[in-house]
Amino acid sequence: MEKINLLVDGRAIEVNSDRIRLNDLASLVEDYYEGHICMAKINNKLYNLNHILYKDSEVEFIDTLKEDGKRLYFRGLSLLLVMACKDLFEEAKVYINHSMSGGLYCVVKKKDSLSDKDIESIKAKMLEYVEKDLTIKCNYLPSDEAIEKFCSINWDEKAELLKYRKDDIIKVYECNGYIDYFYGLMFPSTGHIKDLDLAKMADGLVILGPENGVKGKISKLRNMDKLSEVYRESEEWSRTLGIDNVVDLNRIIESNAYGDMVRTVEALHEKKIAEIADIIHEKKAKLILIAAPSSSGKTSFAHRLSIQLRVIGQNPLPISMDDYFVDRVNTPLDQDGNYDYESIDAIDISKFEADISHLLAGHEIDEIKFDFIDGKRIYTGKKIRLEPNQPIIIEGIHGLNPVLTESIDNSSIFKIYLSVITQLNLDDHNRIPTTDLRLLRRMVRDSMFRGISAVETMEKWSSVRRGEEKYIFPYAEEADIMFNSASVYELAVLKTQAMDLLKQVSEDSDYYMEAQRLKSLLQYFVNLDDTEDIGPTAIIREFIGGSRIV
Repeated sequence: MEKINLLVDGRAIEVNSDRIRLNDLASLVEDYYEGHICMAKINNKLYNLNHILYKDSEVEFIDTLKEDGKRLYFRGLSLLLVMACKDLFEEAKVYINHSMSGGLYCVVKKKDSLSDKDIESIKAKMLEYVEKDLTIKCNYLPSDEAIEKFCSINWDEKAELLKYRKDDIIKVYECNGYIDYFYGLMFPSTGHIKDLDLAKMADGLVILGPENGVKGKISKLRNMDKLSEVYRESEEWSRTLGIDNVVDLNRIIESNAYGDMVRTVEALHEKKIAEIADIIHEKKAKLILIAAPSSSGKTSFAHRLSIQLRVIGQNPLPISMDDYFVDRVNTPLDQDGNYDYESIDAIDISKFEADISHLLAGHEIDEIKFDFIDGKRIYTGKKIRLEPNQPIIIEGIHGLNPVLTESIDNSSIFKIYLSVITQLNLDDHNRIPTTDLRLLRRMVRDSMFRGISAVETMEKWSSVRRGEEKYIFPYAEEADIMFNSASVYELAVLKTQAMDLLKQVSEDSDYYMEAQRLKSLLQYFVNLDDTEDIGPTAIIREFIGGSRIV
């Protein structure tokens, strides 16, 4: 009998057979992983657990502690939810909308409103599928056959979406008589999706999975009223525009009716920013803190807010938190040994608090700047003092962290959190992660203005994400108000430049798979290369060029 020699995440394993399924191999080593094993990486390509190995191979398993694993796990949870609602409620429609509190917020539309009892029934049905370990079959169909299949069951929206795919073959999943298209790999059976829970939220529910990706631990729903309100507002904007999914957007672009859409989006942004300025004025706030994760458009937003404040008689003084970095030699290091500029300890908090307190008290301070070349603070020789009707505007990732303003009177502070919520999804069951939009924004900006390649941007991204999870997201609900800086049309605008950058990622790169995943996502969008209708103050201009305010 032939044997196969495998190197599985550095562990040598000899298989007494001429073949082995990845699912069986995963069973042999699963105790070594904190998360649920979801897929494998072999020769820089991702494979589902049904894949069979016939020769000696080096295998890297991807579990739920990694982003690709988390995406697959929640894809499986989404399938279970849709199947359960189909079996329980006649003609119910399920919408997998967006991430929320470590899970996915979903809406179930049926004849009557969703009750607590309904949610208990859905969860019980999902767990029943898990217990039965139903096979999830992946059918590889020619694209025209897949499209025709969905047309035959009157799922025209799904069929329309698939027409934009460039691939000749489409994966159509089938489980317990239910068929659907999900963007990405899937588990081979429902028994893999053991950790799950459901919680009521607003008019829908939140699907919860393994906490921080660790198997055996299930996330708990956190109260996120302000973020929920931003999602609700974003959905209202989508209805105003008549755009619920990518197909709706593509039709507008293809019919050359995008001019009004772009102008309406920008008008909605401007109206919201003006409302925020009015609230600040009413509260007589003297210190305005703007915090956001990377590539949220903080700089553009701060400038636009300043303009709206001037309209109502305020003359804000901008101060950059980046100027309060400690000298580079004192900057903390991250887990990879690199300078951790995302850390709150990278900020000279005592100096920041002292300067802001002096300004608010009517005193004068010395202006400082941070020299990013030499990594040192510079005193410019200028003095700064607040004038009447002159609030301070500060934008930086730590703006909502209470440690930053412990000694400052809270009544004088107004906190703003910028989110980047993609109110647009591929279809009812396939969402577009907010982080993908931010990464593509940053990738295009880095290339245009900083000479940084897509690979270099992706290399830094994991460190950026770790910093956000630790220093930004936990404080989001501390904000007085949230603003969504995303534009429903921007992935169509970013597509051309982003695709060119992603095509430059070589097959031997560690980031080749991520580049392929992002290219696959962008293929659904019709290019919007005519940007004449996008104004010079639009937030997207900060990333594609042509901004007059940054």
